[in-house]
Amino acid sequence: MTTYFKGKKVLILGLGATGIACARYLTKLNVDFRVNDSRVQPPGQNRLRELNPGASLLTGKWHGDAIAEADVLIASPGVDINDANIRNHVRADAELIGDVELYCRANKANKLAVTGSNGKSTVVSVLHHLANYLGVKSILAGNIGLPVLEVVDLEPEIVILELSSFQLETMTSLDAIAGTVLNICDDHLDRHKSIENYTRIKHRIYQQSRCRVYSREQVATQPSDVRATDISFGLDQPEPGHFGVVADGDRQFLAFGDKKLINCQLLPLAGTHNHLNCLAALALGHSAGWPVVKMAQGLLSFEGLAHRCKPVPTLDGITWINDSKATNIGATLAAIDGLQQSTGQLILIAGGDGKGANFDELKPGLAKVDKLITLGKDGSQIAHYKSDAVEVEDLHQAVQQARKWANTGDVVLLSPACASIDMFNNYMHRGDVFIEAVREIQ
Repeated sequence: MTTYFKGKKVLILGLGATGIACARYLTKLNVDFRVNDSRVQPPGQNRLRELNPGASLLTGKWHGDAIAEADVLIASPGVDINDANIRNHVRADAELIGDVELYCRANKANKLAVTGSNGKSTVVSVLHHLANYLGVKSILAGNIGLPVLEVVDLEPEIVILELSSFQLETMTSLDAIAGTVLNICDDHLDRHKSIENYTRIKHRIYQQSRCRVYSREQVATQPSDVRATDISFGLDQPEPGHFGVVADGDRQFLAFGDKKLINCQLLPLAGTHNHLNCLAALALGHSAGWPVVKMAQGLLSFEGLAHRCKPVPTLDGITWINDSKATNIGATLAAIDGLQQSTGQLILIAGGDGKGANFDELKPGLAKVDKLITLGKDGSQIAHYKSDAVEVEDLHQAVQQARKWANTGDVVLLSPACASIDMFNNYMHRGDVFIEAVREIQ
């Protein structure tokens, strides 16, 4: 990669965790670079001085002159590369890439790649667990785990990448064994402007994958030119060579063709949305040559993700579910569908920063909810869809209101359908505050 940068002016856009990883990587290669962050006091400025005291740091705005001078711009995922203050200054002959693109050019390890509006963190975590179970040396990176440039020198048997739309936007060199778009719903439309553009960006993963793993449940996720080498998954009975669900009396099994793999009731991840996640992981693993039956056995020991439909242990007979990671409408709809079979009430706590989403899409799910509590920047928009919804100021008030309504056997679900940045540091912080509030009323 040193040869690639020779004689070029390099500019890193953004100085968060990804920007620091880029700075460390370029410093190791002895490449001169500058950094530009629109914030006056970016969080990584002290770390940058430690890594490379000679690196120039421009702050407070996007500096058009520096952007125009750069031959290579490396943008962090959180930087909107279509911002006019950036895009209007990037020269036609300059390259605008991201850290994952840089990683893929530098490291040619085998890769499995996952994107989608919901479930991608679960699927890559299941894959990483299955790799460990099978004794396959793997690395989990991308939009989860470590920034990819932190692991660029490692040589695993396979790299499992979670990719956001922001990362795919600047990628051309993925070359994955297999890639998948799990699902698509309104998300990040404040940045991508339309669902059509968002879908087009997600589908870039198929252009850079040798095998496309696609869902039979949603046409929008499917490649336009399905090939014989592609693998599908869905909740119906699968064709030979594909993954799905088959019935045996009143029991349902994950299946590969007509081969039953595992009783769905034994899976540690509840809900049909998680059945799809497990099937996607099995299909991706199969594309890498992993034994299907042994992978199915490995599913039994997966423990799930924090803040993703995780019960909060209590003694009050109420099931409190922390699904703070549900940062868009599709994730919340999936959680509601997975929990509505409960015999008691389903009480939903939702709201936050909707990122430009159309909350009309949440209406079918709200019809399955008995009580609704909303909060945050766009909480009132969600409350509009249920006449007896209660709006509160914070999560502690939301939990207290839910406790007034809830009885033994009821379910209280925090599944915001929104980002957390209006009130919290991130979705983990939001989930932790929810857990704290639930424990306070025990």
